[in-house]
Parts: sequence; C-alpha cells; structure tokens
Amino acid sequence: MDAFIRLIFVLLSKLPLPLLHAGGWLLGWLSFLFSGRYRRRLLDNVRQGGFSMGVALASVGEAGKMVAELPRLWLGRPVRVGWEGAAHIEAAQAHGVGVLYLTPHLGCFEITAQALAERFGERMPITVLYRPARQPWLRELVANARNRPGLHTAPTTLAGVKQLIKALKSGQSVGLLPDQVPPEGQGVWAPFFGRDAYTMTLSARLVHSAKAQPVLIWGERLSWGRGFLVHVRPFDPTHTAPMATDAVQSAQQINHAMEALVRECPQQYLWSYARYKKPAGPDSAEAGTATVANGR
Repeated sequence: MDAFIRLIFVLLSKLPLPLLHAGGWLLGWLSFLFSGRYRRRLLDNVRQGGFSMGVALASVGEAGKMVAELPRLWLGRPVRVGWEGAAHIEAAQAHGVGVLYLTPHLGCFEITAQALAERFGERMPITVLYRPARQPWLRELVANARNRPGLHTAPTTLAGVKQLIKALKSGQSVGLLPDQVPPEGQGVWAPFFGRDAYTMTLSARLVHSAKAQPVLIWGERLSWGRGFLVHVRPFDPTHTAPMATDAVQSAQQINHAMEALVRECPQQYLWSYARYKKPAGPDSAEAGTATVANGR
C-alpha cells in the first residue's frame, strides 16, 4: 500500500499545475460538504476573523488546491514564482545577522521556503521547522523532497531547535509558521482576530537569543495555475517597535503581524486550521525547547 501511494504521488507530480488546482478545488468542496466538523470550524473561524461568507466559500477551494499542489512542489518540475518586496530581504541580510522568516498558514507556505532557497540559499541557506509525519512512507518522501540545495529541515525536537539557533547564529536563515499551536508550556495566550489563541514563544526567543532579523513572507497562489507570487514585508513597517522581550507582548506583536498578512488575501488563509484549540500536553521529544531557545 505504501508503494502504491508513493506511485500516485509520483504520477500526480507530473501533471500541470492548472489540472492539479482544478482537482484540488473539487477535493476542497467535497471535504466541506461531507465533513460537518470541518465545515463548522472553517465557518466559525472566518466569522471570528470578521470576514464575509464570500471569503469563506472562496477559501474552500483554495484549501483543496493547497493539498493537490504538494506532489508537484515536492517531486515535480519547478513552478513559476514571482517576487514582490524582495528588497526587504536584502535589507535584513545587510545587518550581517541571521534572518527569521515568519509566515502564517496563508497561500502556499511550501513554496516560500523553496523560493528563498532558490534565490538566496547560496549565500544564506534556510532551515525550516517541521513536524515529521507519522507514516514512514510520507516521512521519507517529505524529507527527501524538502532537503534541496540551500534548504534544510529541522524536526520539532530539542535537537531541531538547537539546529535553528545554530543556523541563525551562523548568519543563516530560519522559517517558522508562528500561528501553529505549540504543545502546552511552549506558548502563551494572545489575541488572534479578537479571540485568545495559544501562541508559540519560540519565534521571539529565536530573535533575541540569536539577535536575528524578523521578516514576514507569504506565497500567493495565482489563479488558473499560473504559479505563485512571494510577498515580503518588514516585521515592523515603522521601524520603531522591535520585537518585545516579554513573552505575551511579543506574541501579541506576532499575531498582529500575521493578521495583517491574512487581510492581504483572506480567501487563501487556512481557516479550517484549529487555531483556537487547547494545546496538547508537553511532547517528550520537544521538552526543553523553550529553555534552549532562551539560551540556557
């Protein structure tokens, strides 16, 4: 069965992006129509964000496209990628320290790491944090797909966090999804679209422990399978409010920054993600990451 699924992934990776997105749009709507739990969470989160039913319905197909495009991004030929705001990366790199890229579950967050590795990886490789898949076949497939020139991966373990700190302190870059709910003890409660959400503290700890420059980034999925457009934003457009050292204040800053990105293209946010869930118990493999990231 594992070999059969891998074969399906390989075959799908050879399809053109417009066809994959068309199939993904259908997949998204089937999930929405036949899963009441999925549908309720998506609609509740969109309402919490203050967006219209039109945004909610548009996000259904976009969520399906996000899944369907993965075989092509992992195993297929390169896709077309454009840039908007890349000068902010050049400005961050000019400080001579590591760069921390922050992106929410918006658009195609898989393409952002690939695009950064392709354009900047030679002089500043990027390491992305990820949770290894439980299925052995998928874990192997993803690991092979994501490890490419200029792009490295770090698991959500104590060793993985040490790897992130080492990369930043050596002047490289790191990519995180700060709107991902961390295990209990590795976050604080902070507002996200007006409702408290358990928010990771790792982002701010990495900035302060490695003196890294935070940068906002997200990958827009263009219509009709035309590729992607990577948008880059400064963490603080006014250059007057550096990331706070207080855990709650920095979490509020980061959530506010994520909200601003989501408002740029709310129909491509993954509203079905359980952003407001209670954190799981401490993961033994992840225990101590906050201490390490704090430099102790």
